[in-house]
Amino acid sequence: QVQVVESGGGLVQAGGSLRLSCAASGRTFSRYAMGWFRQAPGKEREFVAAINWSGGSTYYADFVKGRFTISRDNAKNTVVLQMNSLKPEDTAVYYCAVRSVSFATAAADYDYWGQGTQVTVSS
Repeated sequence: QVQVVESGGGLVQAGGSLRLSCAASGRTFSRYAMGWFRQAPGKEREFVAAINWSGGSTYYADFVKGRFTISRDNAKNTVVLQMNSLKPEDTAVYYCAVRSVSFATAAADYDYWGQGTQVTVSS
């Protein structure tokens, strides 16, 4: 079984920063892209950012571009989402997911999911 684990969520004031990390482990599996999604109460899960694992190219949702940065760690087995200038509307559960075939931004295209980490931004 493949396990995907997020960490780094918490409570911050508006304008603050959080650094989320995601690690995937378990049986051998293909890793083409890793992405972050979020879901607020009463809303659908939405794409935040993704990174091509081998090439390092990135893609961001418009509402986070310029504030969030997705990157790989030194060992290339963990993906990090650096979130700066946080706003109350960023409050959500943030999920990490792995795409094993090709790059994608739609949640339905991802193969393995973590349980999520709560991010709460107060005004």
